[in-house]
Parts: sequence; structure tokens; C-alpha cells
Amino acid sequence: MFSHKQVWNAIDVIAERYGFSPSGLAKKAGLDPTSFNPSKRIGPNGRPRWPTMESISSVLQASGASVDEYMEILSGKKGAPPKRRVLPLIGFAKAGRGGFFDDSGFPVGQGWDEVEVPGVTDTTAYALEITGDSMVPVYREGDTIVISPGATIRKGDRVVVRTGDGQVMAKILQKQSARSVELASFNPDHPVKTLDAKNVDWMARIIWASQ
Repeated sequence: MFSHKQVWNAIDVIAERYGFSPSGLAKKAGLDPTSFNPSKRIGPNGRPRWPTMESISSVLQASGASVDEYMEILSGKKGAPPKRRVLPLIGFAKAGRGGFFDDSGFPVGQGWDEVEVPGVTDTTAYALEITGDSMVPVYREGDTIVISPGATIRKGDRVVVRTGDGQVMAKILQKQSARSVELASFNPDHPVKTLDAKNVDWMARIIWASQ
């Protein structure tokens, strides 16, 4: 039997590992941003409030953490470092050239370097190294982002998009339909970019960053 403290601590650790505050993770999971606040963990009558299985499932999906990782933390291994995996790595600018991806955005071909990253369990994931300052203030030159071609993408997710003319960009998915894709910049001063859906080669979710 796990204690109330253990269950909440596991959520806090997942949030920290994947670069979220508890409220940021709750929002990312589609929950009320205050859902995981310490003040919400005890009810008005003084009784402990427990996160539901549905909310825990949403947390794992939003963060990219696995059930095994959550259970490992829940079992008391809070101090254990997240498992590291070696992923193929390519420079962001180089990603626009042909030969590195298939039609669905999965890594293929040669010329990839390798990088170790923690907490990523997706076997199809790969890493891109940020170059330039076009993604400031969220991503800066030298940062590494991990892409999951098979992950479900929802409104508000950070994504990498490759267009038919070979342009590769990291954006925030604002809206998607059968005809168009609306992408917001990380810099709020930049306008929303609208692409014709048929001009999008592929779009994949960013599941981890080295910041």
C-alpha cells in the first residue's frame, strides 16, 4: 500500500524530471492548473485528497514518462537518476536536408551523431540540437530537444514541423485541420504561422529538452 505522500511525491518527481512545475504539468495534462498544488492535496475537512488514476494517466501521457518509471519512483526510488538512453542526434539546420527522415518523420539514413538523455523510453525518439536564436527564449543555441514521431499531438504541444520545401521549425501547435496547420512562435511578438496541410511533410511532438 502506498501512502498519500508517496503518490504525490511521485507526481512531483515526474514534473521535475521533465521540466515542469506541478501546476505546469497539470495544465499540460489538460487539468486545472491548481490541481496539483500542495494546498489541494488536503481537503477542507482535513482529509487527504488523492489524484485519480485518470489524472495520473494524463500526467504520464503529457510528460512522456512511462508507467514503469512512475512505479519505480512510487516504490521509493526518488533519489535514483532517470534511466538514460542513447538517441540519434542531428543538428537542427541539417535536419532540413534530405536523407535523414522517412515520410513520417522517423530517423533513417546515416550521418547521425548520438547523445545520452534521461527519462526517454520511446524507442522511436531522436534528438535535434538547436542552432541559432530563432527559438529564443524557450530554446537557445546548443540546447537539445527530443522528438517523438509516434506521440499523440494535441493543441498547445511543442512540435517540430518539416515543410515540403525542407524547412524545419519548432513551434507551438495552435490549431490543426484537414486543410491547414496554425503554429505559434515561442516569441509572442512573432505572428502565428499558417501552413497549408498538404505542404507539411511531417509534424512530431517535442517530449524532452536539455534546458
